[in-house]
Amino acid sequence: MYPKMKPSPPVVLCLSGHDPTGGAGIQADIETVCRLGCYPSSVITALTVQDTRNVYKVLPQNAEAFLKQALTVLRDMPPAVIKIGLLGSVELVHAVHELLESAPGVPVVLDPILAAGGGTSLASEMLIESLRRTLIPRATVLTPNSPEARKLAGMEDLDDCGRTLLAFGCPNVLLTGAHENENDVVNRLYRASGVKTYRWPRLPGSYHGSGCTLASAIAALLASGKDIEHAMSDAQDFTWQALSNGYRLGTGQKLPNRLYPVR
Repeated sequence: MYPKMKPSPPVVLCLSGHDPTGGAGIQADIETVCRLGCYPSSVITALTVQDTRNVYKVLPQNAEAFLKQALTVLRDMPPAVIKIGLLGSVELVHAVHELLESAPGVPVVLDPILAAGGGTSLASEMLIESLRRTLIPRATVLTPNSPEARKLAGMEDLDDCGRTLLAFGCPNVLLTGAHENENDVVNRLYRASGVKTYRWPRLPGSYHGSGCTLASAIAALLASGKDIEHAMSDAQDFTWQALSNGYRLGTGQKLPNRLYPVR
């Protein structure tokens, strides 16, 4: 099902924070992108103080230094897709927007990380507003979980949230439902043509890095040439398999096993 690495694999430029546990952030991106047959170039947006239970502090990179790094690698290794994760400051949102101005036409997968699994807020209201105005309209795919969708849209009903996020300018909004109180995990893809629903058996416990894994899987599959619907479906399958084969190495959430043998 999943593509193998080619002699000249497509490049996915990953812009994410560093998670010392390896469960989320840039390591999740790198593992996933490699596992799905692409080559990850990467620029770290922020360092973090975190474990498998929570994020305790975010240390955003200097926006000017970040932009210099990102522009340098962008010009040398043109990406097929850009994947964006944790940003951590309004200045970094503006820096990423400037970077995207230098990459017209490149698809963008935006994972709007607004809070840690343990509940710590990772985004101010100013940062959320900057995402609405600058990055969401430029994104090809937006992958909020339900709490993130409610914060971004300013609404409670998830269908209203999905339609509002579409109205912000992103043509493909995959709203994930692991945080909802339903027997299955229900994910919904909102597009101008309508809503497509995906159901996945709910796994026991909770996982650290599931959203990063999903977004980077979508980015890698798009880079490999899959269309939106196949990339969405296959990325969810890959993520569910990584979670179901996951492990608990710390005292908090389980970690995805993104290196499990793929079919």
